Amino acid sequence: MKNVKTLLLFATVLLIAACSSDDNSPSTPMSTLTISLSGIQPLDGDVTYEGWIMVSGSPISTGRFNTTAASSTKNFSIATADLDLATAFILSIEPTVNDDPAPSNTKILSGTFVANAATLSINTMVGNFVDSANPFSGSFVKATPTDNTGGIDNGNNDFGIWFIQNPTTAGLINLPTLATGWKYEGWVVFNTGATPVTTGQFTTASGVDSTSPYSGNEPAPLFPGEDFLSNLPAGVDGNINGLPVVISIEPDLSGDATTPFFLKPISGTEGINSNALSITTNINALISGTAQIN
Repeated sequence: MKNVKTLLLFATVLLIAACSSDDNSPSTPMSTLTISLSGIQPLDGDVTYEGWIMVSGSPISTGRFNTTAASSTKNFSIATADLDLATAFILSIEPTVNDDPAPSNTKILSGTFVANAATLSINTMVGNFVDSANPFSGSFVKATPTDNTGGIDNGNNDFGIWFIQNPTTAGLINLPTLATGWKYEGWVVFNTGATPVTTGQFTTASGVDSTSPYSGNEPAPLFPGEDFLSNLPAGVDGNINGLPVVISIEPDLSGDATTPFFLKPISGTEGINSNALSITTNINALISGTAQIN
């Protein structure tokens, strides 16, 4: 019995010592990273924003978030040791269900830390829309080649849009090259702005786009575009006369496929100025931000 009591006493002393040691262990020093953003919009679908700091060449997540306003400030508590070594900040768009320890290819803002602050820019992360040396110009035609049996025009050209000058010439000239992780998507906006309908996603001015959900079965030009002939959304008649045309920039991720992403730099209106398209929103100035280590 004496030996048992001795062992119990010894075990109790060890447990108290261990707890005491844990209680006195130094906590990890933390600092605040403040992210201030302007021009971003809430994300719909299965995607979210995620911040990253680059430490010794490797990304460390600073946390995920969404926003309810175009201007947003978020504070994150990050290990001081990591922030002391941080060289850059990156804001990416990620699937909401994702355990990848690295950012996706879809990055929207980035900046280098100088004196504990980074100015965040969209330019290198998405694309350059202020290239004065190679200015963009664009146009489209109305046509429905995919129901022209035998190549004979059936006369219903008001129900199709193609981003071309003619069947062999692209209509999008000097289209800015997008960074990996982003794609263009064309839209015609029906029902007084209530129903945008996709013409498909693409990355270059030439070549077929990603889909043709409403077109017929006859050959189409090898360029982005769509005929609105069948399987249309409810309430859409397919006639594009006088309607807004938009080219958005979309994350190359699963998300809300029914509406354009908030980056919509290129637009025009059917019947106005020979169906010209222009860069009407300078995304390089649209979105900006700062990352501040406090």
